[in-house]
Amino acid sequence: MKKNIEISPNIETLFGTRDENLRLLEDGLNVAIAMRPDSIEIEGAAADVGRAQQVFTDYQHLLRNGFTFVNGDLGAMIRVLTSDPTATLRGLAEAGKQRSFGKRSVQPKSINQRRYLEAIENSDMVFGVGPAGTGKTYLAVAMGIAALLSKRVNRIVLARPAVEAGERLGFLPGTLQEKVDPYLRPLYDALYDMLEPDKVDRYLEKNIIEIAPIAFMRGRTLNDAFVILDEAQNTTSEQMKMFVTRLGFNSKAVITGDITQIDLPNANRSGMVEAIEILRNVEGIRFCYFDEGDVVRHHLVQRIIRAYDDYKGRNEQLSLSLEIKNGNGFATARSSDGRVPAPSVERETSLAEVPSAEASPPAQNRVSE
Repeated sequence: MKKNIEISPNIETLFGTRDENLRLLEDGLNVAIAMRPDSIEIEGAAADVGRAQQVFTDYQHLLRNGFTFVNGDLGAMIRVLTSDPTATLRGLAEAGKQRSFGKRSVQPKSINQRRYLEAIENSDMVFGVGPAGTGKTYLAVAMGIAALLSKRVNRIVLARPAVEAGERLGFLPGTLQEKVDPYLRPLYDALYDMLEPDKVDRYLEKNIIEIAPIAFMRGRTLNDAFVILDEAQNTTSEQMKMFVTRLGFNSKAVITGDITQIDLPNANRSGMVEAIEILRNVEGIRFCYFDEGDVVRHHLVQRIIRAYDDYKGRNEQLSLSLEIKNGNGFATARSSDGRVPAPSVERETSLAEVPSAEASPPAQNRVSE
C-alpha cells in the first residue's frame, strides 16, 4: 500500500539530523518513506502505513499548538512509539507536558523507561532494577520534583546507603552532613540539573527536600512524601525491611539499584535481592526491569554492559562444568567446549592404598588364645 502526505510548513524538522528520525520510522514500522516534489510517499503494509501517517499528523498538530522538541526528545519518542503499538507521538508529548519537571523537559527514551514512569504514577511503591545509565535514579528524581511542584506531596526524601564502592575512605572531617555528602552527590546532581540552584538550596534549607543516609530513616513515618532509595543493592536485609515499612499516608516510594554491582562484603545478603524475592507478589508494588538497551549514556556504556554480561555468562558455564563429577567422586574440570583436559602427572591416592593405623598384625604374629 502507498500513501501520499501533503508537505506542510516546518515538516522537515521531523526528519532529524541527516534524516535519522525517518530511518527510525522506516526500521521501526517496516515502511519506506520517500520525498516527492510536493508530497511524502509512505509504502508498506496498511497498518504500518497508517501508523506512520499518524506520526506526521500528530507532529503537525503539536507544531500548531506551540509544542517544541528539545534535547533529542523527538527521536526518543519515535523509538518508544515504534516499540509500543499503543503509543502515539501526540500522546507521548502531551503526557510529558502534563508533568512539571522544573527547568528541564524529561521524556522516556525507551519503552521500559515509559513503563517505569507510568508505574511510578500509578503505584505507591516501585522497584527500578537495572544496569548503570538507564535513568532509574534520574527519572525517579524527576517524578518526585513533578509531584512536589504540583503539590501532590509536601516534600521529597532521598536516601542512600553510605557504602564505599570497594574503597576505604577513612576518616572524613567536617560536620555530619559534610561526612555523608560524598555518598549522596549523585542525588544532588540530579536535583541541580532539573531545578534552579537557588530553589534547590532553599528547599534543602527548609527540609522540603531532604537527603540523608538510609540509617537516618529508622523510627520515622513519612507522610505526604515522595521517597527515593538509591543504590538499594547495597542495603542489608534489615535496612531494606526498615525502609519499605516507613511509608506513610499519601506517599510514594521508589527503590532503585543495580544488583550486578553490589558493594556489600557479602553480596548474598543484599536487601534488594531479598526484597525482590519476598515482595514480588505483594499487591500495590511494581517491579520495572531495565537492560543495556535502555542505557542513555555514551553509546560505549551499552557495549561495556553487554561485554560484562557475556563474561559473567561464560564464567557461570565454566563453573557448572567444574561441578561435573567423575566415577571416582573427584571433580572433572571441563573447558567451555566440553573437552576434558589431559590428566595431571600427580594422582589422587586411593583409600585402599593407605595403610590403616588400626590394621590387624599379620596372621603369623598373632598370639593364639
